[in-house]
Amino acid sequence: MSTWETIKALPKVEQHIHIIGSTRPETLLWLMERKGNPQYPDLQSLEEFYRYTSFEHFLEVYSTVNDLVDEESIYERLTYEMLEDCSRSNTRHVECIFSAYDHVRRGLDYGEMLDAINRGIRRARERFGVSCNIRVDLVRNYGPETGMRVLDLIEEKGDNIVAIDTGGSEAGHPPRLYRDHYERAREMGLHTVAHQGEGAGADYVWECLRELRPERIGHGVAAGGDPQLLRELARRGVAVECCPLSNVATGVVPRLEDHPIRRFIESGVQLSVNTDDPPMFGSDMNKEYWLLHRRLGFSLRQLFQISLDSVETSFIPDKEKERMREEFLGEWEKVCDSWGG
Repeated sequence: MSTWETIKALPKVEQHIHIIGSTRPETLLWLMERKGNPQYPDLQSLEEFYRYTSFEHFLEVYSTVNDLVDEESIYERLTYEMLEDCSRSNTRHVECIFSAYDHVRRGLDYGEMLDAINRGIRRARERFGVSCNIRVDLVRNYGPETGMRVLDLIEEKGDNIVAIDTGGSEAGHPPRLYRDHYERAREMGLHTVAHQGEGAGADYVWECLRELRPERIGHGVAAGGDPQLLRELARRGVAVECCPLSNVATGVVPRLEDHPIRRFIESGVQLSVNTDDPPMFGSDMNKEYWLLHRRLGFSLRQLFQISLDSVETSFIPDKEKERMREEFLGEWEKVCDSWGG
């Protein structure tokens, strides 16, 4: 078995993937056609659309995709296709991100969108065997008051929602503004994540740890340059959802070789590897693992350990976590037999 085939065979968990950001290029063209948008008539022309000059420019492009989703039922298709694509990388469990207010503010019904997402999840599990739960991004850009309204919506209807998150622009939106939201979320029985250290510095990551006390941090790139902060993440047992190719595409790191993922591991920080918005970055989980191997020197055993750690830090129930861990270990033994490792 070749190294590429071995990487494809590794079982994986995806902890950080946005439903909207997973819109296939073909589906994006369909959405544009529905809106009568002739700017990008074919897949080749979308290459320009997916070329970002900065992280803020990426957010603008992302918002453009949001504008195209004008019916609740579209979420079923987007979710199903996202999970079908994940299954092609042998991803067994997905924790997807739903930025509910992005569309509530555009006039869509929250409950109907959630129902559509869960229909897509059920169909994909039946067809591909991929399990999936949901976390809701409060989206900092809309402010703390709106964040509380989103928590109200989750409290009213939270089918398959296991966690909250704060994404969007970091600059000008300090974590402390969401301290009460995270306390309330824990009281509601939800897990907690925060996008942090992607669009702002290590000071915001420190503040996030103090004020929000999340279980996981999305991206966390800025923490890589602060050894004391890395030790604190490890001490607290806060896992990091690394998105290497996303961080290169949006300019958060200049090159893959500059990504701090090894520093996280060397500091004892548990992490997962994720695609974030795979079609928008020309990525999938196989490619993420492959480039970590080829360009950063990760061994196959180290990549498999990332898969195991991703199970360990996921938000699935303990009994299911134990079952999945045993399943992954069994598959690793088969991979080793075929690979000769």
